[in-house]
Amino acid sequence: MAEPQQVKAENYLAPETLVQLAPFELRAKMIVEGVMSGMHRSPYHGMAVEFAEHRQYVAGDDPKHLDWKVYGRTDKLYIKQYQQETNLEVVLLIDASASMGYGTLPVKKDWGGTTASRRVTRWTKFDHATALATALSYLCLQQQDRVGVVVFADDVRTLIKRSSAKGQWRRIVSGLRGEPVEASTNLSKVTDQVLSKISNRALFIIVSDFFDDLDSIRQALARFKHRRQDVVLLNTLDRQEMRFDFTQPAPFLGLENEGRLRVDPRALREAYLASITGHLDGLSRIALGFGFDYHRVDTHESVGPPLAYLLARRSAYLKRSKAG
Repeated sequence: MAEPQQVKAENYLAPETLVQLAPFELRAKMIVEGVMSGMHRSPYHGMAVEFAEHRQYVAGDDPKHLDWKVYGRTDKLYIKQYQQETNLEVVLLIDASASMGYGTLPVKKDWGGTTASRRVTRWTKFDHATALATALSYLCLQQQDRVGVVVFADDVRTLIKRSSAKGQWRRIVSGLRGEPVEASTNLSKVTDQVLSKISNRALFIIVSDFFDDLDSIRQALARFKHRRQDVVLLNTLDRQEMRFDFTQPAPFLGLENEGRLRVDPRALREAYLASITGHLDGLSRIALGFGFDYHRVDTHESVGPPLAYLLARRSAYLKRSKAG
């Protein structure tokens, strides 16, 4: 594996991607300690130096933040709130299960490469996930946010701790480019492992094909919701997986130990498309039901436009929330 200083940025960040993402900043949509975190100014009650406002006391509030002077004047209980500068915490969860090694597009020109693409000489879903992760981490680090990466399959394989320090981007790229792409997916188990290590609020961005049981995915997202975390799902799929345009009988190999089977794809196309559509629609409903962002990504397209669309949509949500 190359050392961080040997990584060339231009091999993992296309200039057009930076241009497409330049107008946007990544902002958390959920609430941190009761107030919007995404503006890099979040109230942490009693933990900062700049007074913000009073609000009426409700059961469960810490009594040490009561303003007794206000109580003496009004006979009502009010809590002091403060403002402090805070940076967004971002955790990228990158699926490196065996199914992510699939791809039908030639490797993109000047791409720095991953273990997956070097093995099959194709642009794989894992390569696309790596491109998405490098673009997002670069964007976050440019605005001084702390970024970490978790690479997973049936369990956590690699964990790059959150940091905004110089050199973090190259550490992330170096960590991703050498990852083996193997084993099956177990998002529910991985979620438990990740949340056991991360106790504070963060924005979790899961980049995966989500070829996992829908009930397992639902359980995983329910745990994030219970912990009041913000989640974005980037459902990364090869175009052929969505269209199934194969025309000739051929052996099809299951990448996660499903075996090899020779089939006529024309005879299966209708049933396959019904099955994959049902799975993807179910995944979308589950994500949106928890209030999480869900976006489908085609590996045959540039990473810039879908990320720009996602960030624009989140930015619009924040503006509406702030106005409301």
